[in-house]
Amino acid sequence: MDVELFERGRAEVAPSAVHVPHWLGAERQRALLAACREWARPPAGLRTVRTPGGGTMSARQVCLGWHWYPYAYAPTVVDGDGAPVKPFPDWLGELSRDAVADALGPRAVPERPYDIALINFYDGDARMGMHRDSDERVPAPVVSLSLGDTCVFRFGNPRTRTKPYTDVELRSGDLFVFGGPSRFAYHGVPRVHPGTAPPELGLTGRLNITLRVSGL
Repeated sequence: MDVELFERGRAEVAPSAVHVPHWLGAERQRALLAACREWARPPAGLRTVRTPGGGTMSARQVCLGWHWYPYAYAPTVVDGDGAPVKPFPDWLGELSRDAVADALGPRAVPERPYDIALINFYDGDARMGMHRDSDERVPAPVVSLSLGDTCVFRFGNPRTRTKPYTDVELRSGDLFVFGGPSRFAYHGVPRVHPGTAPPELGLTGRLNITLRVSGL
């Protein structure tokens, strides 16, 4: 087991944008990974996302609750096999609410239930450009959970894709929540560190589970 010289503590990276290391313990990580593997199976399984300009995202994705495609939501996989999107489980909604309460406080927990999960799989070469999560109809906090390989998570500002931004190292089990004045901040993943996943997890690559309230 690796021993760190300095323990990683929670940090407010920007107003109402909080990083909580080690939020998921080893058992919860394994359980969430097992669920992700089931969700990734067809129909409505893991797919390559194509952008309106004809390009493709290097991170592959599967959705729960509502299917996201650039830049809207649908009840079916309109840009894939056309199957109905997999349901969003109640336990994942409870996990989302617990995450917000822990990171931002109970008053930040939205009245509407969490009902969307975007699950992105990154291999060693995958990246995510700077973007905003702005296709939802309510500005409830976004919850992000990491499994597997460590990544550099770049968290910026609501005005521009460029600086100022802060690079945060997200490891397996880490939580990142952003809401309030940072809800529409640009963010991305410029780099993944291959081979850094906990060996006992049994995952090659990185999974990011992003949880949202649609307002639909």
